[in-house]
Amino acid sequence: MSDPAMPAVDAALDAMLAALSPLVPVERPLADCGGAFLAKPLVAQWTQPPFAASAMDGYAVRSADLAAGPEALRLVGEAAAGHAFSRQVGPGEAVRISTGAPVPDGADQVVMQEKASRSGDAVRLADTSRPMANIRPAGTDFSRGDRLLEAGRRLSPDAVALAAAARVATLHIHPRPRVAILATGDELVEPGEPAAGPSQIVNSVAPGLVELVRIWGGEPVYLGIARDRPEAVRDALYHGRDGDLTVTVGGASVGGHDHLRAVFQADGGRFAFERIAARPGKPTWFGIVEGHPVLGLPGNPVSALVMARLFLRPALARLGGGAAVAVFAQAPLAVALEANDWRETYLRATRDDAGHVAPLPNQDSSALSALVQADCLIRRPAGAQAMAVGERVEILSLSDRA
Repeated sequence: MSDPAMPAVDAALDAMLAALSPLVPVERPLADCGGAFLAKPLVAQWTQPPFAASAMDGYAVRSADLAAGPEALRLVGEAAAGHAFSRQVGPGEAVRISTGAPVPDGADQVVMQEKASRSGDAVRLADTSRPMANIRPAGTDFSRGDRLLEAGRRLSPDAVALAAAARVATLHIHPRPRVAILATGDELVEPGEPAAGPSQIVNSVAPGLVELVRIWGGEPVYLGIARDRPEAVRDALYHGRDGDLTVTVGGASVGGHDHLRAVFQADGGRFAFERIAARPGKPTWFGIVEGHPVLGLPGNPVSALVMARLFLRPALARLGGGAAVAVFAQAPLAVALEANDWRETYLRATRDDAGHVAPLPNQDSSALSALVQADCLIRRPAGAQAMAVGERVEILSLSDRA
């Protein structure tokens, strides 16, 4: 039976995104724009190529001179990249040309060097008349004034290169969101540190979140571990407000040693939701305290890292000015699935060579090894009926780890 106090994943996501707005755009040099989202369209400042250019090494000629067959032409000069031939090509003349060099006036064909034989200044070309062969006209890629990228596009390395080719030195972007990451709990020790007692475990979630924030275009700021004392939690949350979003891990249960929710509320925080109807990830929460957004993730490693895909990634996209939606695909089942309960469920799964998916045997919310083995998550809606082999399910790719 569903619990009305726990919204479904989509409803919780909508509530979180409604509370977030894109960061104020800034103008930055290209070297600082990779991974950010455009705030204004990219408009070409010149034509590329700015002249008709040779597509290969060879000889620039008048196509009319090849109509009569392979008669010898007279070599009159050279056009190299960055060095144009200075005059017009006349009848019976040929110009040696390099890839990317401007095609000389008068020439309308480039013959590849493999079809040429040369003796002194005489060049024989084994090619037919083909006007504009092996020539890239001016504007083949784009022309001045063309809108090359729209606002909201994430700037991949290729997109940054396109901006450079368009003679654009700076871009208006939304800043990369600064994400404060806070682990909580007396039970945690940092990787490599000795355990102070037999009941302690390694803080494994925070390093994974740091890497995911980087991959998703944010700037992670790790705040360390807040111990299970109200003053420690309050101090850590306060320092997180220097960023654009705070992400907490653990400390959100109802036990007497979990102070995160109580401190958040005591400091004026308002919840958009306090838990969600999902498995794994039920303790996930989100709220605003003094204008600062806080996303609470569960303490179990798999729960936290799965919920990061569903909530943290869209939050970063919204703050960064991009599209804040998870993209689900469909795939046929390699095995049958039982009916699902009232919680939306995400199963760690793998795809075979034929694209069929099957959940891994170990679905425990603390089993990181199974998450690493998985290449996707199967999404099972609340109350989903049993499914047979070959039926199609929704999957979310885990390719963000690459």
